Amino acid sequence: MIWFASLAILAGVLVSLSRQINGRLALSTSAMESSFWNHIVGLVFITGVALLVGGLFAGEPAAAPWWAYFGGPVGVIFIAAGSWLIARIGAAQTALLIIAGQMISGVVLDIIMGAPGQLWARTLGVALILAGMWVAHGGRAKG
Repeated sequence: MIWFASLAILAGVLVSLSRQINGRLALSTSAMESSFWNHIVGLVFITGVALLVGGLFAGEPAAAPWWAYFGGPVGVIFIAAGSWLIARIGAAQTALLIIAGQMISGVVLDIIMGAPGQLWARTLGVALILAGMWVAHGGRAKG
């Protein structure tokens, strides 16, 4: 379990680092261009890794449901939005809002799918994230 938790934390660090790098690129270009270069360089990288390690075309793409391919466009929107937001509201606020969105949608999906777990614990987790965002923002609303 420690291995999985460590890997998840590393993934979170990499997401944050990726947002910072793409946010910086967006300052020199635009959010859309930053997202474009992020995906082009990522495509070249993953293609090289997959060719070296194997497994680039190991599956059966036709076996996946049609909606399974929406991950690509959703990812593009996520990258572009994150790149745009970092320059406007900062890294901490962007990260906290993204995490809050992930937690809220995760809780909703868990409820819909009937995943095991306590609703009160999930709700408390989301509330703590939102409270952290509020504290990081200075504890006051800007209008």
